[in-house]
Amino acid sequence: MSGQRTMKAAVFVEPGRIVLEEKPVPQVGPLDALLKVTTTTICGTDVHILKGEYPVARNLTVGHEPVGVIAELGAAVRGYEVGQRVIAGAITPCGQCHSCLDGIRSQCGGKPMGGWRLGNTIDGCQAEYVLIPDAAANLAPIPDHLSDEQVLMCPDIMSTGFGGAESGRIRIGDSVAIFAQGPIGLCATVGARLSGATRIFAVDGLPERLATARQLGADVVINYQDEDPVEAILEATDGRGVDVAVEALGTQQTFESCLRVLRPGGTLSSLGVYSGKLTLPLDAFAAGLGDHTVVTTLCPGGKERMRRLMNVLASARADLQPLVTHRFPLDRIEEAYDLFANQRDGVLKVAVTP
Repeated sequence: MSGQRTMKAAVFVEPGRIVLEEKPVPQVGPLDALLKVTTTTICGTDVHILKGEYPVARNLTVGHEPVGVIAELGAAVRGYEVGQRVIAGAITPCGQCHSCLDGIRSQCGGKPMGGWRLGNTIDGCQAEYVLIPDAAANLAPIPDHLSDEQVLMCPDIMSTGFGGAESGRIRIGDSVAIFAQGPIGLCATVGARLSGATRIFAVDGLPERLATARQLGADVVINYQDEDPVEAILEATDGRGVDVAVEALGTQQTFESCLRVLRPGGTLSSLGVYSGKLTLPLDAFAAGLGDHTVVTTLCPGGKERMRRLMNVLASARADLQPLVTHRFPLDRIEEAYDLFANQRDGVLKVAVTP
């Protein structure tokens, strides 16, 4: 096809290889919008893709956290204009299927994780342009007083972390334990505080992450390298355990620790992406008779969710800019992946600018 515009995009080639390539700029359908990406980032899930732990098609453009400017609008899209600054969630629900109308937008189309399309089942946003499907359900205008970097966490990390607190049904006065203080765990810490938790235990093995957790609202930080977090939390709660435990890493050990610090009748809110088999220890699970609730959450998406998250940022009740620790141009995204995947140099989140 001669004369077709091309763009740079980070593409999954094979396990262990995500590379920058030239690809055609997407063609816009009647319900779509084309965004010129101004800022995006790398997610822990992208690292699972890189390592081959989460399967995607070869030559797929990865990335699912877009901040950008509308470059082109589909013929049927109303209420937006070219040049407008917008974000779209990592989850892009259609807004019309049974799942969406039943309020379960992340599972759009009735398929597991069906709402997660960007960088999963369609080309994502670690590129100069990204096509947003069902634009009218997904594009959220950015208020003028918020910068690209301020809203960069909204599409996924903030929505997921807050979702973990919301799914856990944290109440005013609750005690909460959050295992792992990566970007999602840190956002869960912020979400727990906003939800009314009055005693938040944050667990991690990196002192700088624990310092950030304290800065963002954790009351007690526990380094699992120095002490057993389960023992420490049970001792601090006089053996009662916490009301809600949030699992924010996706390992057997952190999931099990969440169960072990949970009071009978408490809620385990799971946010991690697991690979392999997850087992329930009978003692911690009270042989299935502990009245526990185990709930999972996939990042809520759609424009109303994005609007609410930006409201939180605009109110100054949460400042997530400390999470952006490194900045790279898109041309150096392979270098950014190397840094992020190997967790070097105290990295939390990387801002990538085409």
